[in-house]
Amino acid sequence: MGLRSGPVPSQGDAWKRTDHSNRSKSVVAFAQRSALTLLAALAFTVFGTIAGFLARAADTNFDGSIRFVWIVTGVALLYCFADMMAVLTAAAHFVLAVESNGQSTALVTGPTGRLNQLVHQIAYAIENPDTELRVQVQRLTISNPSHYYFGDTVNMYGGRGNSGVTHG
Repeated sequence: MGLRSGPVPSQGDAWKRTDHSNRSKSVVAFAQRSALTLLAALAFTVFGTIAGFLARAADTNFDGSIRFVWIVTGVALLYCFADMMAVLTAAAHFVLAVESNGQSTALVTGPTGRLNQLVHQIAYAIENPDTELRVQVQRLTISNPSHYYFGDTVNMYGGRGNSGVTHG
């Protein structure tokens, strides 16, 4: 897990860790999306072929529609593959997690040495309430946090698919 500092249990906690992308979840999602897309394309192909056979009219031809379905299927599969590869090739992020006495946790990225220093500074500030600590966070560098496994217990509020509390 890396360096972890928790000076006063009821006051807060600060630690450094490495967050990796959730590669297995991405591969499973790709397999599910691909299977669903291919099944839908096969269903349209079968129904189009049956409809063309039952129509028995020389001017009724579903070949263009079936070709369109397979082109859309190919584009969808390429999109799903690119989405999976974005997660599989994502670099690990070194983060500083700061937890207050409430249920929220803030994540800060940066060079490992600076994060180690911040862990110690935060621990010192929590142990010594008269100490003032100011740190400016420039920007968020993780483009999609749902692709990352954060470990430990994380409380989640709001958002689509919220399950309350997740355990790492």
